[in-house]
Amino acid sequence: MIEKSKTNKGGRPPKEVKRLRTLSVKCSFFEGKQIENRAKQVGLSVSEYLRELGLKGTVKARVKTLPREVLLLCGTLNHIAANLNQIAKKRNSFDELSVLERAKLNAQSTGLQELVKDVKSYLQ
Repeated sequence: MIEKSKTNKGGRPPKEVKRLRTLSVKCSFFEGKQIENRAKQVGLSVSEYLRELGLKGTVKARVKTLPREVLLLCGTLNHIAANLNQIAKKRNSFDELSVLERAKLNAQSTGLQELVKDVKSYLQ
């Protein structure tokens, strides 16, 4: 018996309970704007807001634990990590870096140094 190995293709893992059903709600333009504003105030999408309100009768505000600056920093670091991973993959396959790739690498290096300075100044 030959075992088939499942390869991890990456990506987002599947959800346990998929929400496939769509419900429509009719409301006036102003009612729709009020619903959107209230959902935005508690930090939810309109779908999440209406689902919570319909199932529980109340909606608790979602609290963000990280400041916006920290989230932007994480996004920037993830972007840099992806670029460095691509460069490492290319170098490990013994391909030479082109002039454009070297310029991008230097720009990433400079950007990373500036990011470190920004983080240090923010923390002081």
